[in-house]
Formats: sequence, C-alpha cells, structure tokens
Amino acid sequence: MSSQSLTELLAQKAAIERQIAETQRGQRADAIAKVKALMAEYGLTLADISARPAAVARKPAAAKVAAKYHDKATGQTWSGRGLKPKWLTAALAAGRSLSEFEV
Repeated sequence: MSSQSLTELLAQKAAIERQIAETQRGQRADAIAKVKALMAEYGLTLADISARPAAVARKPAAAKVAAKYHDKATGQTWSGRGLKPKWLTAALAAGRSLSEFEV
C-alpha cells in the first residue's frame, strides 16, 4: 500500500492535469504559428485551405433509369435493376410471366 494519502494523490493528479493542459496549449500555439508561417510563405488564405478540390466535389445525381416492367393494374414499375419488388415477386409466384410486365 502507498504511504501517500488520498489528498496528496489528488493534489498530484491536479498538478499533472494542469501540466498536460499547459503542454497542449503550447503545442497548439506552435502548430498555429507553423500553419501561419506556411500560409504566408505560399500566399495562402483561409479560403484556399477550406476550398474543396475539384476531385472531391460532389458527383452529379444519377439519372433515373426508365422502367422496364410495369403493372397496368396498380401502376407500379421496376427498372430491372436491384432486387425484384414484392409486387412483381408475388405476381410471378402466382403464375404470371415476366414478359407480361415488359414495357
């Protein structure tokens, strides 16, 4: 068992936490100074740093694919991509053929 009291240990903990916070502030200030120096050296602005590069810009929205299959009774459609919708799966299970729904 330690010969130090709880009060002494808590005081040490508080002192270490203060040292950590001071070190973090100092390192942050150093990092900011380095960034500012690099910005000045290369003539950069905040807009240059925060601007999105063209390669990362959003892709245009994919165009909707035309329907290949249509249920005339309900008006539901399917493009033929991805999983078959439940309405088509149920109709096929009931004995109808896929060709009946082609657009």
